Amino acid sequence: MTWSLKIARIAGINVYLHWTFLILLAWIFIANLSAGQSTAEALIGVASILALFACVVLHEFGHALAARRYDIQTQKIVLLPIGGVAMLEKMPENPRHELVVALAGPAVNLAIAGILIAYLLLSGQELPFHLLKDFSQIDLNKDFLSYLLLVNGLLFLFNLAPAFPMDGGRVLRAFLSMRYDRATATNIAAKIGQFLAIALVFMGFMGNIWFIFIGLFIYLGASGEANYEAQRSLLSNLTVKDVLMHQYTPLHAWETIGRAVEILLDGQEKEFIVTEDNQIIGTISRDDIIKGLQALGKEERLKRIVNPDWIRLSTSMNLNEAYEQMSGKKLSICPVYDEYGQLVGVLNQENILEAVMIESARQGSMVKPRAITD
Repeated sequence: MTWSLKIARIAGINVYLHWTFLILLAWIFIANLSAGQSTAEALIGVASILALFACVVLHEFGHALAARRYDIQTQKIVLLPIGGVAMLEKMPENPRHELVVALAGPAVNLAIAGILIAYLLLSGQELPFHLLKDFSQIDLNKDFLSYLLLVNGLLFLFNLAPAFPMDGGRVLRAFLSMRYDRATATNIAAKIGQFLAIALVFMGFMGNIWFIFIGLFIYLGASGEANYEAQRSLLSNLTVKDVLMHQYTPLHAWETIGRAVEILLDGQEKEFIVTEDNQIIGTISRDDIIKGLQALGKEERLKRIVNPDWIRLSTSMNLNEAYEQMSGKKLSICPVYDEYGQLVGVLNQENILEAVMIESARQGSMVKPRAITD
């Protein structure tokens, strides 16, 4: 995500902190001071938020490490003021695998809560059930562990709400997928999530305004998940050969950025493959050309700005698989080869988006195409 600061790398996964999280910490510190607390007390309030998000990070690593069991990598984990996000390459197709990955996060919170309960009981302390009636009674100086226990209990319950993008929505989809196809299961789970979201919004208007924001977050998440799965379903009916673009303009590595600008302005193409010695060495997009023009000038060679991290696609490949591979590497264009290893064309982002719109129109559905670089 843009404007995120890398703060750690654990188990091969980068952890980022979004800049708005720092605003949250500053706001809590200032609000505590304004409420008459001392600097030390205000800092304890900040520490409580940091402890909360440490539990959130562990929750997200639960998902990430469970996904790794099924050869699904995690691109990164990002901390936001509203929680954490583990950006998996994809969710498992197997419903049982998805169930394991979805439950792994809440299971971490349950385990933390269990450890804290055991510690409190072994040390002769009371369990903080009385604090559930009124959270304002929590004294962080005395009840810090009780606070963490309640936080992990609430994280466990909140994340199991049967609504996307909560873990409970994925658990529900996994169970439904054991009976229905994935697109139908996702649609049912999304509708349930949207119903709960609307209920939360109404509750927010009657009392707590935070319910409105949570409801909107869940509604948009459910809608996005349903649309994404519908797109995947449409693409799975096609192969790369069905949408292959035979007419394209290759650029040579030793052509100038200025020449690329001319070609960009003269036609409709926005992405190009780049060759050298009759071999593809990478790809280049409109954004790459513009950034290169700004940084290096029009006389610099394209080889300086080419993206060398490209992949080969085959004509027989399922279009959804091609889409996922391109999405994983943020590639907007890829060369396509036939069964004899001959270059026969390219597949770009526009091909895929148009395929989604055409298939959606044929089936009478309303699917909003999702760009590879989103």
